[in-house]
Amino acid sequence: MSFVYLLILIVLLFLAYVRLAPSDAARWHKPVTITEDKTFKGGAARVIVASEGTLAKLDAAAQALPRTTVLAGSVAEGRITYVTRSAAIGFPDYTTIEQDGDTIKLYARLRFGRSDLGVNGARLRKLLQAVEG
Repeated sequence: MSFVYLLILIVLLFLAYVRLAPSDAARWHKPVTITEDKTFKGGAARVIVASEGTLAKLDAAAQALPRTTVLAGSVAEGRITYVTRSAAIGFPDYTTIEQDGDTIKLYARLRFGRSDLGVNGARLRKLLQAVEG
């Protein structure tokens, strides 16, 4: 029986760590090096042609997402990194949007685990739909 309690305690400690672990801007708010669209187990990346105001529209759309906050950056800086937390447990995902000349690079990735089950790609699709329509 004590094994069960120990297991429950370990799970609760892990969940508390996931929810409360600080996000280090120096680790997550870095230049986006992708050059083409890509989907991988832990996230997704997209590259689009920018028109005037596209970065500001993407910023507004990202900040309107549920459970999303700005970690670092700004439209004026040309790069913004957001933290979006899952509803139930609070798993953090990081999305960086960067303007590089006439292109905008979007890079969304998970922090914990190996697979995001497609949520980062879906988030990028939602952001891109917000500026297209």
